[in-house]
Amino acid sequence: MTELDISFFGSSLISSWWNGSCTYYRGIVRGLHALGHRVTFYEPIAYDRQQHRDIDDPGWARVVVYPAEDAGQVRATVQRARAADVVVKTSGVGVFDDVLEEAVLGLGGFTVFWDVDAPATLSRLESDPADPLRALLPAYDLVLTYGGGEPVVRRYARLGARECHVVYNAVDPLTHQPAPADPRFTADLGLLANRLPDREERIEEFFLRPAALLPERTFLLGGNGWADKAMPPNVRVLGHVGTGDHNAFNSSQLAVLNVTRDSMVANGWSPATRVFEVAGAGCCQITDAWEGIEDFLEPVREVLVARDGAEVVAHLSGLEPLRARGLGEAARKRVLAEHTYAHRAQQVDALLRERVR
Repeated sequence: MTELDISFFGSSLISSWWNGSCTYYRGIVRGLHALGHRVTFYEPIAYDRQQHRDIDDPGWARVVVYPAEDAGQVRATVQRARAADVVVKTSGVGVFDDVLEEAVLGLGGFTVFWDVDAPATLSRLESDPADPLRALLPAYDLVLTYGGGEPVVRRYARLGARECHVVYNAVDPLTHQPAPADPRFTADLGLLANRLPDREERIEEFFLRPAALLPERTFLLGGNGWADKAMPPNVRVLGHVGTGDHNAFNSSQLAVLNVTRDSMVANGWSPATRVFEVAGAGCCQITDAWEGIEDFLEPVREVLVARDGAEVVAHLSGLEPLRARGLGEAARKRVLAEHTYAHRAQQVDALLRERVR
């Protein structure tokens, strides 16, 4: 097997603080390491992420934390990846993304643009012909995205991408699994979601409205940014919940809610990382409706799908613990068979080995 030196430039591998793609990166990188590849992950000092780290530096990747106060520092760091067989620039690093996107191409090696928010990125590029990434995109050898299906592949092709493939989110069974219930997280319905402009209105509909309509039920909200948001009295706000507590959070409630961002709903085929993490923990899940859900989990048997807040109320009102456990067990069986990061890493491995050497 061809072993590759792969350098990632991403938001953070060691911290999920304001970094929803963190567990995706960890799953992919750990999976590539298991296949024999050597991975270096470069992440900037930004947004206090390193002060809120979830894990120590892992044995399956080398983590390089670099200063990013100016473009010169960023370009100098990129030069450290010159010897890599593959250089990956992910979307949403958060600081000097435009500098990184140009600088990695200057290394002259095999380059990948890995988009972890493809529907939003594509909407931005399609609406602004002067966006710097539009001119750079055809120079990348490969575009990978973590969702979006064929609609995203077609849209990237129209913008000049040489080749685009979807590498979906998944679950890592080593880190996301059933856990004992924890009194800190006991509730009827829980949601983990940072407060973001393109999801807040949907959270109001799918989470806060059901809470107001079911005052006798308990609701739990984890994530950054909600401290000053008005809530019904039966909603408990936790703030940031580190990845080490995700299993306990998921396993301590009757059901866990997934609320998808606007752009991903509009595009479809965009399951969030937590869709697989909740299933991997064997927990009952209610998700808002989006096209393509049945490609990952079977509605009614493995997941409950709601088109609006009223349907969330209906699902929760009729949900008994025995049925909730059955849904969670069926979902866990499905994702372990088809949607683990070992599956995704094998896909990436095949794509890279066929093209790099």
